[in-house]
Amino acid sequence: MRLTRTRLCSLLVALYCLFSIYAAYHVFFGRRRRAPVGTPRGSRKAGSQAKERRGREQSVLESEEWNPWEGDEKSEQQQRIKSGLQILNKPTKEKLEHRVQIWGKAAIGLYLWEHIFEGTLDPADVTAQWREGQSVVGRTHYSFITGPAVVPGYFSIDVDNVVLVLNGREKTKIFHATQWLLYTQNLMQTQKLQHLAVVLLGNEQCDNDWIMQFLKRNGGFVDLLFITYDSPWINGADVLQWPLGVATYRKFPVVEASWSLLHDERPYVCNFLGTIYENSSRQALMNILKQDGSDQLCWVSAREQWQPQETNESLKNYQDALLQSDLTLCPVGVNTECYRIYEACSFGSIPVVEDVMTAGHCGNTSSHHSAPLQLLKAMGAPFIFIKNWKELPAILEKEKTIILQEKVQRRKMLLQWYQHFKAELKRKFINTLENSFFMNNKG
Repeated sequence: MRLTRTRLCSLLVALYCLFSIYAAYHVFFGRRRRAPVGTPRGSRKAGSQAKERRGREQSVLESEEWNPWEGDEKSEQQQRIKSGLQILNKPTKEKLEHRVQIWGKAAIGLYLWEHIFEGTLDPADVTAQWREGQSVVGRTHYSFITGPAVVPGYFSIDVDNVVLVLNGREKTKIFHATQWLLYTQNLMQTQKLQHLAVVLLGNEQCDNDWIMQFLKRNGGFVDLLFITYDSPWINGADVLQWPLGVATYRKFPVVEASWSLLHDERPYVCNFLGTIYENSSRQALMNILKQDGSDQLCWVSAREQWQPQETNESLKNYQDALLQSDLTLCPVGVNTECYRIYEACSFGSIPVVEDVMTAGHCGNTSSHHSAPLQLLKAMGAPFIFIKNWKELPAILEKEKTIILQEKVQRRKMLLQWYQHFKAELKRKFINTLENSFFMNNKG
């Protein structure tokens, strides 16, 4: 009996010792074992924080890379997001109220769609037979079609409202433009279309009488006419001025602003690459450049005959000249307004514009007498306007005294202005269009 008690006590003591050892093991060694488990977790958290911090730093660096319309872009983006959310929160039937289709039958239509609307086209291939794009502005769905396959009567029409982009610069173009207008007239008469606006690449001497009969105020069916050059018809009501824009028919691209475009030193004071017409101010310009020796400071490449198309090499040379020059010389041609003005703006090269009225019927409106470039001046274009190329040597001398920082600020101002110019054109175009097409319907 005594032996049994002794064994029982020994067993209890042994169990106690084992328990004490187990407890001590967890107290002194268990925590140390858990520490390695926590370390990777902590590393992952620290790694993600570091990654997030690097992302923020990268974002700051990118934000420091100059964006000439950063403030406007942010506010516009916020407004787009807000508007988008408001539209999405409404019933599906109220998402879009109207549809407008733009038929691009002149290269100026690409300036409207890609540069003003900032739209894209599918396919991207400029030689494609059919190209199309879509954009939603407010409650209106805009679509754009262009290409050789866009032929009267050979494509389906599922809209009531159309903007027709036409070329009326010369007789052969006017013939094709008239065919399109007669086609749309038939669509209006059969009630397949309700409203029509025309964007017209007009004649350089403003000889556009052929289209007058189609305007609604003259008994026709064209609600609105947006026309290039300083036409005396412009009244701000049913006839409005439209910019010539860049030479999209020569594949001039949409240029994205970059840090180097703004900040880099440019090796040339000015540039002029173009056709020299006999007894023209362009010939006088070339003589002044040579007499003063300024042709050594400027990128100058003259040709005697106009070339409608560019090669890849000539287009690259032209763009390089714009990018590497502080000023772009813009002498008059058949008209004061030229593609070069807008192309220079795209690259931040200040246009030096010969501000004289050319021969023809342009200008001489009730509010502007013999005043060219009315649209650009009304929008406050930050150009250098001159009346005679004899003023150029003094301008070039002044350029030599301007430091890079001042040139950077000047480029920034030009790029900001050009972006605002295009945004304002889009706003006015849409407002005018929708007020004419849709407000009258509500009345």
